[in-house]
Amino acid sequence: MKTAIVCLAGPTAAGKSAATLALAARWPIEVINVDSATIYRGMDIGTAKPSASERQQVPQHLLDIRDPAESYSAAEFSQDARQLIATILQRGRIPLLCGGTMLYYKALREGLNELPPADSAIRAAIDAEAQQSGWPAQHRKLAEFDPATAQRLAPNDSQRIQRAIEVYRITGQPMSTLLAAERTQADSDYDYVTVSLEPSDRLALHARIAQRYGQMLERGLLAEVKTLHDRGDLHTGLPSMRCVGYRQIWDYLDGKTDLDDAITQAIAATRQLAKRQLTWLRAQPQRQVIDCLAPDAAKQVLDAVSRIWAL
Repeated sequence: MKTAIVCLAGPTAAGKSAATLALAARWPIEVINVDSATIYRGMDIGTAKPSASERQQVPQHLLDIRDPAESYSAAEFSQDARQLIATILQRGRIPLLCGGTMLYYKALREGLNELPPADSAIRAAIDAEAQQSGWPAQHRKLAEFDPATAQRLAPNDSQRIQRAIEVYRITGQPMSTLLAAERTQADSDYDYVTVSLEPSDRLALHARIAQRYGQMLERGLLAEVKTLHDRGDLHTGLPSMRCVGYRQIWDYLDGKTDLDDAITQAIAATRQLAKRQLTWLRAQPQRQVIDCLAPDAAKQVLDAVSRIWAL
């Protein structure tokens, strides 16, 4: 039988960190973070990065591995995660994948299509065009040469629109055509089992998201983003600065909006992120669902994981 690797997934603010600490109190686990934001150094508050005390309680991997000026791909994550899983198992400990970046899970479990790496010059050019005409106009432009991709993207989904245009400019082929091609080999060495923290009440999760963002602001999120903003080498074309909660405060610091509007937009963007995460999870029929709003959610995770690791 293949070794079972637990993937503790769920939307933002679902309580994955609390469940992880409960697991660490019972088993010798090491966490492999599945998160495209916590990889960046200096982005601690807005990414809800594990605290120093949490890191003392359980070893954490793939945190603070990139400067915000750098990029990190799903393919790189897949390679790093496989190496970490093997190393952790060799130490006689238990790897736990935990996070909400669903593309990373997909890359590890299903493999990836061969898409070109990011090109900073092309991205900067697309960003400059979007500054002039807006992302809906870029979306319409995308529809001219890649209608299939444009159809599945919202007109203001700046990150994905930019990537689709970038891929076309690099390769001369629509992203939809490349995605239809054969995937690279998926990881078949392990049996990945998803335990998913999901809300029984979407509005209750929305309230939790708003509350958590308020707590981030109280802890100094504005100062954290200002430190990044003041560096001078970062801009909103970078993946790091497109993270929800950061981009909106950045716009405030650029004078494009007032603080109240930036906060409202950040909370709305986080809710949209949670919606996309849940849509992806609900397409995984084999996942084990636990209500993240239940008072005993962490205990339910313990019980579910106990059954998996007992097999």
